Amino acid sequence: MIGVFDYTVILTYLSAACGVMGIIVSLYGSGHPYMGAFFLLVCGLCDAFDGKVARKKKNRTDFEKSFGIQIDSLADLISFGVLPGCIGFGLVRASDKYADLPNFHPTDSDRAILYPVLFIVIIVVYAIAALVRLAYFNVTEEERSRSEGGVRKTYVGLPVTSSSLIFPTVLLIRFITNADFTPIYFAVMVITAFLFVSRIRIAKAGTRGIIIMIAIGVIEFGIMLYFILTRGAIPIQP
Repeated sequence: MIGVFDYTVILTYLSAACGVMGIIVSLYGSGHPYMGAFFLLVCGLCDAFDGKVARKKKNRTDFEKSFGIQIDSLADLISFGVLPGCIGFGLVRASDKYADLPNFHPTDSDRAILYPVLFIVIIVVYAIAALVRLAYFNVTEEERSRSEGGVRKTYVGLPVTSSSLIFPTVLLIRFITNADFTPIYFAVMVITAFLFVSRIRIAKAGTRGIIIMIAIGVIEFGIMLYFILTRGAIPIQP
């Protein structure tokens, strides 16, 4: 078979699988965005360790290294570029309050069409921004590896993997406040998409930073799991 199937890419494949499952459950039936967010957190946890696991293999060939970079970005596109948009659309399908955006006053007959179209446009823009960010990273990483070697210290633009903490946090705040966060969720998508393709420089998290992010993710994971196991499905409306 073509490709690489050893332990160096197992977490990447698991992240992609969780991303696909999250997409399916987010859009299943009337929409299950919280279950989608649960899978998004799992994707984030997998991504936190996949690079470290891959670098444990000392005798990796150039092909295996290049394959690992490419497959990681493709998996990230599914998990962090497409899944957050599907979670957002799951919110739209599960809620009847999304038409209450401020400063918009269409007739009742127009609302059913106007806002879903607006949200779909945001989802598309977000996915394309994530795609551009990942392609840019791949190209610059290859150039950097040839000229500098070692491990990257800074990123240009917000890494797409940050969505694994951003969007579950928005959903958890929504649940705690018992308010409709659908418009806010999509506003956060717009801001995040802009940060993906911006030229801001972000220092790569060290060991302490990674531990903190993992701890936040584990806490959110536990809360999501508790809600899902005790309630089966989390209600969107108060």
